[in-house]
Amino acid sequence: MPNDPTIRYEPASPDGLVVAALTGEVDVDRADAVRDSLAAAAAMPGCRYLRVDVSDLGFIDSYGLGALVSARNSAAAKGVTLTLAEPSPPVRKAIEVTGLGHVFGL
Repeated sequence: MPNDPTIRYEPASPDGLVVAALTGEVDVDRADAVRDSLAAAAAMPGCRYLRVDVSDLGFIDSYGLGALVSARNSAAAKGVTLTLAEPSPPVRKAIEVTGLGHVFGL
């Protein structure tokens, strides 16, 4: 997967784990690109698990959360488990307020 200013990917591990690290902000301006990129990563041959590291994400709005939910649903449709890892305080708060923790394995 190509890296961009918001998402960095690590090569897939032998057991099918792909790690995507989000940085900066995921808002209305970046949400669609993030959703599409994560969905494409989940569709890569050999991807069984997609862990999205959100420890360096400084801001996420409702569009960003919607993009993550959509990417999770796209991944699940392909048999891929998408989870969030190490949520930053703003991300954790947004997830807690919306009650989405169970969706992302938190």
